[in-house]
Amino acid sequence: MTTDMPARMLRLLSLLQTRREWSGHELAERLGVTGRTVRRDIDRLRELGYPVEATTGHAGGYRLASGAAMPPLLLDDDEAVAVAVALRTAAGGLGGIEETALRALAKLEQVLPTRLRGQVAALQEATSTITWESRGPRADATTLAVLAAACRDHEIVTFDYAPREGARASRRVEPHGLVASGGLWYLVAYDTGRDDWRIYRLDRLTEPLPTGRRVPPRTLPGPDPAAYVAAKIATAPVRYRAVATVHAPADTIRARTWALADRIQPLDDSTCTVDCSADALPRIARTLAALDTDYTLDADPAVLAHLHAAGQRTLRAAGSGSRD
Repeated sequence: MTTDMPARMLRLLSLLQTRREWSGHELAERLGVTGRTVRRDIDRLRELGYPVEATTGHAGGYRLASGAAMPPLLLDDDEAVAVAVALRTAAGGLGGIEETALRALAKLEQVLPTRLRGQVAALQEATSTITWESRGPRADATTLAVLAAACRDHEIVTFDYAPREGARASRRVEPHGLVASGGLWYLVAYDTGRDDWRIYRLDRLTEPLPTGRRVPPRTLPGPDPAAYVAAKIATAPVRYRAVATVHAPADTIRARTWALADRIQPLDDSTCTVDCSADALPRIARTLAALDTDYTLDADPAVLAHLHAAGQRTLRAAGSGSRD
């Protein structure tokens, strides 16, 4: 039982920050106090400016709502270290967030206890990051935040979307989850206009607007959003077809081309097929090079022409090299 009122109120605030909603009974059990004490402490938090809302339902409850300013976050030791390290390595695939992440990190490190500051420093000193200049599209951080909140709250959103082919059009969806893959971000959502599940690339999505309407979560046709996106990408139409019959076990090829796990099919213990089809010819060439073994290829003429030209360049380069 937490008898010290300031400590109890800090514990109450911490609980409210860890979950969307708590019943009064649950909070009383966690704090070891009566429901009346919980109500009094909630009133004290409101007097201090924390936007704690009462919720309706079978037994009623409480949640920490958004306010004019974000209240102080209460993190345990592991959470503080995780946030600090994540901020240091933040912003992969996101635009305009690097400087913001560094400002947040500076604020966090300023208030970290000495024991945690040492852990964070040790992790940062022992960890190196290779930063590649991204040539692809980057997702907008604000868009990501809006959609993440909609996924959490099961709130319908609208936005404009530009598909790879066709005109930009409005969408109205029930967001389910966000997936990062290959430097891109995807939204998995149920499209109410098409009455079906869809995935949307965030770099093609603009002006996401929450509607304020919340709906019960739907059951995704798959184990999780990441698996759903992977399956959709693997079966999506592509510009160039290329299927290799490889003289190596499927498990060996999966280890060499991990990104193509769903496109590798064993024929027997020593042979498999690899679907290398893609929208870009250089990507097909890189995948075939990663096989590092003999194979036969069934591919579009454009793929064969690209591979022939690339092979000729490689032979010329090898012939011009030093043979000492």
